[in-house]
Amino acid sequence: MHSAFPVVALTFVIVALSCPVLIWGLRTLKLTQPIRPELPASHQVKRGTPLMAGIILFTGVIASLVSHPGPMTVFLSSVFLLFSLVGFLDDFRKAAFQDPSGISGKTKLLLQFLFTGLLLLALAGFLPFDPTISLTGEIGFSLHPGVYALLALLFIVGSANAINFTDGLDGSLIVVSIPTYFFFFAVSERAEVQLFSLTMIACLLGLLIYNIHPARAFMGDTGSLAIGGSLAFLAVIEKVEVLIPLLFVIYFAEQGSVILQVWYYKKTKIRIFRMTPIHFHFSLKYGWSENQIVMVFGLVSWLSTIVCLLLYKYVLHS
Repeated sequence: MHSAFPVVALTFVIVALSCPVLIWGLRTLKLTQPIRPELPASHQVKRGTPLMAGIILFTGVIASLVSHPGPMTVFLSSVFLLFSLVGFLDDFRKAAFQDPSGISGKTKLLLQFLFTGLLLLALAGFLPFDPTISLTGEIGFSLHPGVYALLALLFIVGSANAINFTDGLDGSLIVVSIPTYFFFFAVSERAEVQLFSLTMIACLLGLLIYNIHPARAFMGDTGSLAIGGSLAFLAVIEKVEVLIPLLFVIYFAEQGSVILQVWYYKKTKIRIFRMTPIHFHFSLKYGWSENQIVMVFGLVSWLSTIVCLLLYKYVLHS
């Protein structure tokens, strides 16, 4: 993979240098972020920040395709494109009509399930279908192929949305997802997966310069759903199902806080958290700044990644 580092470095430079032009273009077209009125005052000042900067992440997709145009690269690029398309439709409605709700949740889920189903069929066309879930190097169990496919479908869509929830603070998703991409780079034996993961890290680092608090641009669902879809599919491709609860711990905590809050409030009319997703709770209850929350979430993500790398090496492949 040493030959890939010049490509990865160039990707970072291109993203870092071209982001100001993209931000200028989005601002000129008035494609900016509307803010939901119920969000904290610290978020109301973000109204008017350029949205859809996640488009710049396609620099990594293009770099991967040019450098290593194999079937896996084409597949991962298709995942990124289709999930980004769903996010783009949502972002465009938000920005163009200044409507914080975007397209309906049902429409977003329908498109995600449709695209995920088609992508899983495409994946089965060139990657051997393995419904086995490994617990250790020698212990595991096999599911019925139909059951495994259904669980994979639900996992991918659920995880993509959980990862999307994490993009609620300046720089948060970038800081949390870089360790996750690094995990897949480290464990994969597929050169295409390694290159894709590295180019995505390079793109995210380049975008972080402009997305760290106070953000000059937001990636929007255009970027966050694409990141979510690609990370979820990488988990399926690399067969690390048993590690997912730990590897995706921040994403699931963000999504789980929303689900738990809604369920408990409907039963008791009492809120467990001040506001969800849970990053708002830390801000409102404990007075943490955005940078403090992002740093803590990033540290947890790196720790979970390191533990998962150790488990992968000494348990899954023992």
